[in-house]
Amino acid sequence: MYEASRICRCVICHDHGDRDDYDAADQGVIGNVNEFGWSVTGVAADEQGPGWSYTIGRWHSRGEPELAMFGLDLRVMQSCLNTLGQREGLADGQSQDDVVKGYPLQLRTVEPGWFKAFFGQAIWFYRQPPIPFLEVVWPDRDGAFPWETGSLTQPHLWLPPAEHAPGVWTQDVPGELITREP
Repeated sequence: MYEASRICRCVICHDHGDRDDYDAADQGVIGNVNEFGWSVTGVAADEQGPGWSYTIGRWHSRGEPELAMFGLDLRVMQSCLNTLGQREGLADGQSQDDVVKGYPLQLRTVEPGWFKAFFGQAIWFYRQPPIPFLEVVWPDRDGAFPWETGSLTQPHLWLPPAEHAPGVWTQDVPGELITREP
């Protein structure tokens, strides 16, 4: 689906004329991608809602989808993404049973309509959305996934934004307000 756009236009591969404007966070992402092949960016929970984390660099380094995780403790999500970041061949529908002890994780393809709302630093890095992303979805304590229960503790980014139920993930998201059509 994304292979036709595999030409990397990221800030490492291309000089977009703004390298003097990169701040410490930007330089940190570039350094991590150069050293490890990816970087993990975290957005902390606040009064607006839960936090999330995502990778930047897997697409640049390997042509593999970026990964995103939502609604858990930031350190837990970053640890999971670093563990998964080392793996190759991750794809939609896969189960990853050995990342969180006792709980499987499921991978789901993120619809491009969500990119501006959640992946701002990845858009800065790549300069060419859409980049393939997989949402790393975790089950509840009973082992049920959100598509089985309708839970909104994490967003359903495999759905187009207009099909997502209203809630914390569709309101006042940094970067863009997503509204549901009536």
